[in-house]
Amino acid sequence: MKVNKFINFAILMTLSGLIFSACSNSKAENVNNANVAPTIVDVTTAQAIVQNIPTYFEATGTLASDAQTDVAPAVGGKIVQVNFDIGSYVQKGSVLVQLDDRDARIRLEQANAQVEQANAQVRNAQANIDQAIASLRQTQARLNVKDGETFNIETFSQVRSINAQLELAEKELRRAERLLETGDIARTIYDQRKSQRDALLGQLAEARSNAAVAVKAIDTARAVVDTARTTVGNARAAVAVAQANTETARKAIADATIYAPISGFIAERIADVGEFATTNTKVATILRTSVLRLRIDVPEQSIGKVAVGQSVSIQTSAYPDRNFAGTIVRVAPNVNTTSRVLSVEAEVENGSGLLKPGQFATVRITQSKPSLAVMIPASAVKTDGTNNKVFVIKDGVAEERQVQIGLLENDLIEVKQGVQENETVATSNLEKLGDGVLVRQ
Repeated sequence: MKVNKFINFAILMTLSGLIFSACSNSKAENVNNANVAPTIVDVTTAQAIVQNIPTYFEATGTLASDAQTDVAPAVGGKIVQVNFDIGSYVQKGSVLVQLDDRDARIRLEQANAQVEQANAQVRNAQANIDQAIASLRQTQARLNVKDGETFNIETFSQVRSINAQLELAEKELRRAERLLETGDIARTIYDQRKSQRDALLGQLAEARSNAAVAVKAIDTARAVVDTARTTVGNARAAVAVAQANTETARKAIADATIYAPISGFIAERIADVGEFATTNTKVATILRTSVLRLRIDVPEQSIGKVAVGQSVSIQTSAYPDRNFAGTIVRVAPNVNTTSRVLSVEAEVENGSGLLKPGQFATVRITQSKPSLAVMIPASAVKTDGTNNKVFVIKDGVAEERQVQIGLLENDLIEVKQGVQENETVATSNLEKLGDGVLVRQ
């Protein structure tokens, strides 16, 4: 029994000591807290102002390349060199792919040899035609016949001369016949006259035969000239064919080098050394991104608010704090009957290269009439997920407010709700601020 009383007394004393110690510590902490000064955050501030800003309505759009081309070879061949890769920038006219052009070079050498051979045939045929024309001119001069004239055998000089002699001999023979009948001349004289006439008849036949030979010589010479001219024509045609083959071979050599048709970025590479490319083989896709097309879907009820020449401002999820400017350049003439939207295209300068084809964008299409808006520095807005907040400074104390923001104009951003004109907002050290925190401006 005494032992139990002693144990109970010890326990009681221990509990009393613990309670006393706790009370002592609590009093000490209260004294220390009373001696700590409140935290003051240094901030810069700015006043909310009211100014005119452009009015706009919002739509959605998709960015697309201003120009896109699939590059394919004009001739088939084995790829021996590739000078690009995905993402690389290429200038218009730069060499993308080199095909094996050895066969084309062999064909070019053969075609050049054919040209030389055909030119030699032309030269030989021209020499023949010159010789034939000279022979024709000589024969024509001998017969006194000009180009285009028809030769008459009776006008041949020898024939004319013998005809004249024959006519005289005929007259002498008839006179001799009459005198022979009257006995005024001897029979021998008559026989001489007849012999002379018969001799002239023979000479006339011979002269006509000579003239016929000369005429035939002219016809032969003309035929030779015509044949020579035909040969020249054929030879020149052969030259033209050979030259065409040469140009074809040269084009095949040129086509073996595939050039970039536009300047831009490589979006797709489908070419490797050693592969055989055909005219149906795409080797690359090039996108021009210096200027992008923004394809905007405008609801039917808002089609009266858009027109060519209007300014647009776009934002993307990749750059939520940055605006990009553009201009509407094309408006479709009809509304899509399924989606009931009007397709509009704007051009957006993309010199920085930040925007990419295929990105989704929120589009603000500026209207002609501006409106008043409360504006604060963009640096005064603290974004936490989808929430936007600012800290309004009143009497050296920060007041946290949820705000609804709007249009970003240079360094200022519109506050649609949450801040009034002339209120002071903190623009620095926002991460150190909270509702009720003391600040020093």
